Parts: sequence; structure tokens; C-alpha cells
Amino acid sequence: MAKVITVNNFEEEVLNSDKPVLLDFWASWCGPCRMLSPVVEEISDEYDAVKVGKVNVDEEPALAEKFGVMSIPTLIYFEGGKALRASVGVQPKDKILELAGLK
Repeated sequence: MAKVITVNNFEEEVLNSDKPVLLDFWASWCGPCRMLSPVVEEISDEYDAVKVGKVNVDEEPALAEKFGVMSIPTLIYFEGGKALRASVGVQPKDKILELAGLK
């Protein structure tokens, strides 16, 4: 299950993570986000090599702003505390796995 990421746990869960992190920036009212969410959860359940987190942009606007999230859903891949790659919009599972360095 994907971990809920907030400004309070961002440093610990993302910046100081001992493994790469894939963050899903989403909102409950966003139709495409609801389409992407089951795929993100699947990846979270199937792959231990990457930590998967979810950032609700309505509850955490500062995190969305910090990473320039203008459209949702946005996926951002972090490694060593740095944002390395991102994708915007609904993506097939294969593309998300590539983004996360899992394929």
C-alpha cells in the first residue's frame, strides 16, 4: 500500500529514504487520478525495490508547489533525495515501471 506523504514526513520518507521513491501527486476530485491510483497501488504491492507514496495536492499544496506540479496526476521519481524523472497524466503500467527504474 502506498504511503501518505505530507510536509511533516516528506524529509524522512522521501529525502532520507534508503530506497528510491515514486510519488503520485493526486486529488480526490480528479478523474484521471482515480484511474491511475489502482496502478500505483499495484506497483506499491508488487515491487519492494521502490517506496511508493501519494501526495494529496489539496492537503499538501506546498509540496505540489515545491516540485512545480501544475497538472495532476503527476508522478515524480526520487533517488538519493533528488527528483530525477516525472510524468504527467495517466500512464500505462509499463511506462510507470520505466519511470521508476523497474523495467
